[in-house]
Amino acid sequence: MKLVILFGPQAVGKMTVGQCLEAKTDLKLFHNHMSIDFVSPFFDYGTPAGKRLVSVIRQEIFEEVSKSELEGLIFTFVWAFDLQSDWNYIQQVSSLFESRGGTVYLVELEANLEERKKRNTTENRLAHKPTKRDVEWSEAELIKTYEKHRLNSMPGEITQPNYMRINTVGLEAGQAAELIKKEFDL
Repeated sequence: MKLVILFGPQAVGKMTVGQCLEAKTDLKLFHNHMSIDFVSPFFDYGTPAGKRLVSVIRQEIFEEVSKSELEGLIFTFVWAFDLQSDWNYIQQVSSLFESRGGTVYLVELEANLEERKKRNTTENRLAHKPTKRDVEWSEAELIKTYEKHRLNSMPGEITQPNYMRINTVGLEAGQAAELIKKEFDL
């Protein structure tokens, strides 16, 4: 069992790289908006009910996949490095898969703010993430999160094995997926 966690700031390319990696491997993609957008018609993700439901859905998927015969899972996540709760969450999810004999691969994606603003409006992003279709709101949220949190790691901060960092500026999603596949022999 393999768990690839693709993380980085909003609109860095996590879902798109994940889609390409899914196409190149036998891993299944579970991008973070699959749970957020499922809950959002009922409860905004920012509400306690919304966060709880998203958490429950994700946890149940992780539980079932981690004990299944599937090859593995690709999960996308916006990791705020200044929040201990995000560190704890990554550790909790990783521990679940590792406790069942799985291997966790951490892949950090980075891109500058201007590039991410451009990607915020791409057809693929808007097609797969209904809550991002209000692009004015989405861009404002992207900027607000950028100003409030540290969304990429510092050099040497991530010490787990099976870690790599990719700057996605000027790199096609398929190229990034190929780098990941090759690095981790997926």
